[in-house]
Amino acid sequence: MSSSAPRALLDGRTAVVTGAAQGIGFEIARAFVDAGGRVVIGDVNLDAASAAAEELGGAKVARAVRCDVVDPAQVDSMLADAVDAFGSLDVMVNNAGITRDATMRTMSEEDFDLVISVHLKGTWNGTRKAAAIMREAKRGAIVNISSLSGKVGMVGQTNYSAAKAGIVGMTKAAAKEMAHHGVRVNAIAPGLIRSAMTEAMPQKAWDQKMAEIPMQRAGEVAEVASVALFLASDMSSYMTGTVLDVTGGRFM
Repeated sequence: MSSSAPRALLDGRTAVVTGAAQGIGFEIARAFVDAGGRVVIGDVNLDAASAAAEELGGAKVARAVRCDVVDPAQVDSMLADAVDAFGSLDVMVNNAGITRDATMRTMSEEDFDLVISVHLKGTWNGTRKAAAIMREAKRGAIVNISSLSGKVGMVGQTNYSAAKAGIVGMTKAAAKEMAHHGVRVNAIAPGLIRSAMTEAMPQKAWDQKMAEIPMQRAGEVAEVASVALFLASDMSSYMTGTVLDVTGGRFM
């Protein structure tokens, strides 16, 4: 199921999407290009990012930049690359993330720190750096990717649930700071989305999650991407500080 984005929603606009070499991030980048936008794919895996950029149409519409979102200098140079190559920074999607699941009793301190660092500090770096550029232009949209795990907490995810809940609070605080500068900051909280990561789940865990979903199916990456496109575009021009659940009604 690929996105059938209206052509002109992001016409002439430039977006940076982190963690966009695959999965939800890649599908968001694809939806943005389909909507007339130009995209910089930031990812720690440059080879995968380059392949993704090529698949989206190459240099005229998509560029790949190696970026570890935990390092503010790398985030700076990724955003500078977007402005240099395409002339503006209109949309920032903070999507990069990892999981290191384990119960509290068995989770290492390193795995706690790493997940908090990539998700929470990485999203802070992206939000802060993008906002600094956007406020000069007096316009822009920042979309942060949280998770249902940040709303209800999941077993084995004290690190991930904490980070994703933190992204919600950060999104609201940043939205208040940036509203009078014309910059909107919103978040998406996906539920069970069919991807390489979730497909690897044990069948029992998958079945248990499915039983909690009123719509009785997993979501597709394109169904998250279309919501990201909505928040990135002028269709959501009077929305800031919101969190949109994309969960099929799970834990509503």
